[in-house]
Amino acid sequence: MNHTFIHRYEIDRSRPPVGSALRDMALRVLAPAIVLFGIIVGLGFLIVGPLGDLKSENSISKALADGRTATWNSITAIWSHVGNTEIIIGVCVIVVALVWWRTKEWWYAVVPALAIAAQASVFVAATTITGRDRPTVPHLDPAPPTSSYPSGHMGAATALYLTFAMMAQRIELPWLRRLVTSICIIVPLLVGYGRLYRGMHHLSDILIGAVNGVVCMLLAWNYLRRKTSGTTVDSRAREAVRH
Repeated sequence: MNHTFIHRYEIDRSRPPVGSALRDMALRVLAPAIVLFGIIVGLGFLIVGPLGDLKSENSISKALADGRTATWNSITAIWSHVGNTEIIIGVCVIVVALVWWRTKEWWYAVVPALAIAAQASVFVAATTITGRDRPTVPHLDPAPPTSSYPSGHMGAATALYLTFAMMAQRIELPWLRRLVTSICIIVPLLVGYGRLYRGMHHLSDILIGAVNGVVCMLLAWNYLRRKTSGTTVDSRAREAVRH
C-alpha cells in the first residue's frame, strides 16, 4: 500500500471545518458505500438464485461441525464474540476517545467509528434484502435476527481492526509497530474462522463480509481530503513516507 496513503493524516495535520468534513464523508464514504451495497446485494442474489445457494459450501460447514471438540468450542467462542456488536462498539469508543485525547485531532480519531458505521450500514441493508439461510449444522452461538449473508461479525472486525492497523503505523518503536499491526490483522481472521467453525455462516458469507470490511476501512481512511505533497509534509512524515 502507498506510504503516502497510510501516513496521510501525519503529512497533513490541518484542522478541517466541520462542515467540510461532513461533506467529505458524504461524497467519499456514503456515495461509494451505496455502490458497494449494490454490488454485495447483487452477489447475494446470485448466490441464493442462479448459483443454487452454493450447496457445496455446506460440506465445509459439516466437516468443521463433525470435527468439533470441547477445547476448540471454547476457543472459537472467544474468537466469535470478539466480533459481537457490543464488543466492537465498546472497543471502538475506547480507542476513539484515547486517540482523540492523545492527538487532539478529532478528524483523525473518528476514522474507526466511520469505518464500522459504513460497514454496518451496508451489512444491515444487504442482509435484510438477501435473506440467506444459515448453514444446516448445529449452531454454537445464538443466531441474530439478521440472515447469514454477509457476515456482520467478519465485516465489523475487519473494518475496525484494519483501521487500527493503519493507525498503528504512527508507533515509533519498530518492534511494537509490527506487533500491534500483526495482531490487528490476525484478529479478523480469527473472528471469521470462529464464525465458520461454529456454524453461523457459510464460507462465502465470511469472504464477502471481509470485502465489506476492507472496502469500508479504505473509504473511511480516505474520507477527508488531505494534502500529501509540498510544504505540508513535515520532517517526521517525510521520513515515514520515505521508509
